[in-house]
Amino acid sequence: MNVTAARLRLKTRLFTALVVLTSLCGNFSLSWGMRQFGRLVSFSPFDYIRAVFNPWVALGITLLIVWLFSHMTLLSWADLSYVVPVTSIGYVLAAIAGRVFMHEEISPARWAGIALITVGVVLVARTAPHRTPGASS
Repeated sequence: MNVTAARLRLKTRLFTALVVLTSLCGNFSLSWGMRQFGRLVSFSPFDYIRAVFNPWVALGITLLIVWLFSHMTLLSWADLSYVVPVTSIGYVLAAIAGRVFMHEEISPARWAGIALITVGVVLVARTAPHRTPGASS
């Protein structure tokens, strides 16, 4: 493996971790903030505007903006068929965070789904994240 390929692989791994962490923390912050805000009953735009000013919701929005840009960058370096499955480990971590920090109940069927996602992530992560031949650089 040449130096350029090794650097790209390292950057891909770092951005994969960034994508997973910003997704996890962003969604957790949104959920935490919306639980403090309460249910949106009327679906009024003013309710959403008020919710944005909750610090946890604002943090979640900010983290998800970072997620968007880091996800876009990652997709410019690696195949879609690698990025989406590997970053789905964030769904597993989100379910665990919901259970541990928000005391959510997780049914056996959900645990089975979480296990399947984990197995899929492990299988895909063992492959190279390389770009498809002929793709623009």
